[in-house]
Amino acid sequence: MAATKAQIAKEKEGKKKNISLFWKMYAIGVGLLVLLFLLAGWGIFGDLPDHTALENPQTELATEIVTADGKTLGTFFTDNRKPIKYDDLPQHLIDALVSTEDERFWDHSGIDGYGTARAVAYLGQKGGASTITQQLAKLYFTDTASKNIVERIIQKSREWIITSRLEQQYTKKEIITQYLNEFDFLYQAIGIRSAANIYFNKEPRELSVSESAVLVSMLKNPWLYNPRRESRKEQVLTRRNQVFVQMVRNNKMTEATKDSLKQLPVKINYNSADHNEGMGTYFRENLRSWLKDWAKDHINPDTEKPYNLYNDGLKINVTIDSRMQKMAEEAVYAHMERLQAEFDHQQKRNKTAPFTDLSDSQIETSMKNAMKRSERWREMKKKGIAEEAIIKSFNVKTDMTIFDWKAEFRERDTIMTPMDSIRYYKQFLHTGLMSLEPQTGHVKAWVGGINHKHFKFDHVELGKRQAGSTFKPFLYSTAIDLLHYSPCKEYPDGEYTIPAGKHGNAKDWTPKDSGGDYGNIMSLQEALAKSKNTISARLMDEVGPQPVIDRAEQLGIDVSNIDAVPSLALGTADVSLYEMVAAYGVFANGGIYNKPVLVTSIEDKNGTILYQYMPESKDVMNPETAYVTVNLMEGVTRIGSGAKLRGNSSWAANSTFYKEVITDYPYDFKNDIAGKTGTTQNNSDGWFMGLVPNLVTGVWVGADDRSVHFKTTKYGQGATMALPIWGSYMKRVYADETLEVSKEPFEKPENLTIETDCEEYKKSKGSDGLNNSDQPGDDVSKELDML
Repeated sequence: MAATKAQIAKEKEGKKKNISLFWKMYAIGVGLLVLLFLLAGWGIFGDLPDHTALENPQTELATEIVTADGKTLGTFFTDNRKPIKYDDLPQHLIDALVSTEDERFWDHSGIDGYGTARAVAYLGQKGGASTITQQLAKLYFTDTASKNIVERIIQKSREWIITSRLEQQYTKKEIITQYLNEFDFLYQAIGIRSAANIYFNKEPRELSVSESAVLVSMLKNPWLYNPRRESRKEQVLTRRNQVFVQMVRNNKMTEATKDSLKQLPVKINYNSADHNEGMGTYFRENLRSWLKDWAKDHINPDTEKPYNLYNDGLKINVTIDSRMQKMAEEAVYAHMERLQAEFDHQQKRNKTAPFTDLSDSQIETSMKNAMKRSERWREMKKKGIAEEAIIKSFNVKTDMTIFDWKAEFRERDTIMTPMDSIRYYKQFLHTGLMSLEPQTGHVKAWVGGINHKHFKFDHVELGKRQAGSTFKPFLYSTAIDLLHYSPCKEYPDGEYTIPAGKHGNAKDWTPKDSGGDYGNIMSLQEALAKSKNTISARLMDEVGPQPVIDRAEQLGIDVSNIDAVPSLALGTADVSLYEMVAAYGVFANGGIYNKPVLVTSIEDKNGTILYQYMPESKDVMNPETAYVTVNLMEGVTRIGSGAKLRGNSSWAANSTFYKEVITDYPYDFKNDIAGKTGTTQNNSDGWFMGLVPNLVTGVWVGADDRSVHFKTTKYGQGATMALPIWGSYMKRVYADETLEVSKEPFEKPENLTIETDCEEYKKSKGSDGLNNSDQPGDDVSKELDML
């Protein structure tokens, strides 16, 4: 039955009311939304960032250590953030970011209307609506998303307002840059630059397309899609490949390229930002101490307080070359692991291991002293715990993580008493290596030990040990300088005594040579090459101890605790590797001392120079003396203990130890090398100092306790303990021609008055080379006749 007019009119009236109600509700909704945004904008729901805050977001910027070759060596930070400019970002990283996170980024004004509508219509199942600008707003100014719907709506309104302000005040490129600088990629990688450094050991501009895609894929969830997590390998690969798909969808990559890249595995080159890990750990700790002192005296104009090493975004330009540092660490670790294995093997037959030649009471005293020097002892004393209770605790087994060359990552978990751990750690051999450019004083490599996490002590600068025969070039150069001696001058090597009372000697002093092979006549060059103590005694008697101490002081050695006694000729003085390398640099640099340089400049976060180093140089030796001393030391690598560097050592060639323990042998260096080995009493210290014209490198090896050492000189000498590290390091250095380390002869001074050609020398002096003005004296001549 047809509807009546009244029913039709009633239906029309109802529709009008519904439509009116809809528009009223719509108006109310829009009004409430407007009101919500107004209230949020007025700060009713909490303060919004003002103009200044938006211009200068409060971020803590890490101090960055940059090597001479432009690599990041490490950072000091509260948050490890290292900002980067848009121009330093590779285009494929930008394309991957926009394609994956915000396809319409370049077109919208911060809020993506289409994306928002899609997210609402499909309840987020077909993608979210957050733009890159919104994500930046979240990173800078909003709290963690609330689960409460009302609070979430309020948060969203604040976020949209901040987003619109960001879009008004910044360009699109600036927004992308800020977002990538702010995002936390985990593992102390805050910002894209830190992430590139830590996950791939690269600068952002060096990233490959695949590596950029991995980092972009982490933006969705840096924990779930973290390439360092072994358990997430498949998910990381899938997510990275989805980034490629998105790049194809946005015409930033071809299908063929995508298919090719999808076949690549996800590979990272993880470089921890932890202060105890990564490269140059000992150098960084030394640098940190220097920077703290520097910062105390320099005021940051922004804060009107001393510069904060961890938050002010300083850039420290250092002299270290990352390539050489890596080579040095590789050489050290390769040799020390094998050397330690040999030492441990020999200690199996030692009932008092790791100590040698100590009585039970002496060992007990050594252990007690080590206990009282330990961090555990200091902490417990600080808490007021009774000494008896502390001692008792050292004999209670406890869980601990210890260093172990054989373990994965060189450490393992175990259970032992703290006292046993002290003895365990005493068995380890330690080392120091420092490499310096003598013409500038720039330190190119610095390895202070075998593992900074477990062994904090820096053996480059802090450690002072007897120098052994590496001190002899100071004696020889003194004789050359004062007495104008030639390297070709000859002496008998018979036993020689400096009587009591002479040169401040308390009693007769008659040094011995290892092996006691006497009755030879040899040149000074041969005597130094073979470390003849008897001939060193003769030279010390001729020049006296004080001039040698004066020479050492001129070369930068701290002589405040060095006694002027004849035994100084054998290297009884305690010196640091740092001092020795700088001193040997004088010989390579024609007599000019350059104080070692670690920092070339310091910049603030805006690139303003705050510190520029000034070279500290001084002439301490005439060029002729320096050159002749170098000529003497060249004999060490030709006919002495350093001959192993040239691969012509029959002992090394036939030695099981060299075949099994020494890495990179034979070295087969053909160029001119000057050097000196050093071995101290009981084989407690092994040294090698090696020079080429533009690089001086010193190596020391030994245990912290001098009673822990090899029993025989065959294993405990500097030529076995330290020289192989030098050889392995330099073999790596020479393999990289871009380092431009010299293979040329040492530069000969003009108008050289001291003859270094021994054939010419003999012609000028007579057949025996002893019958003219440099005659050693009647007593020595008589000894020669007798011999």
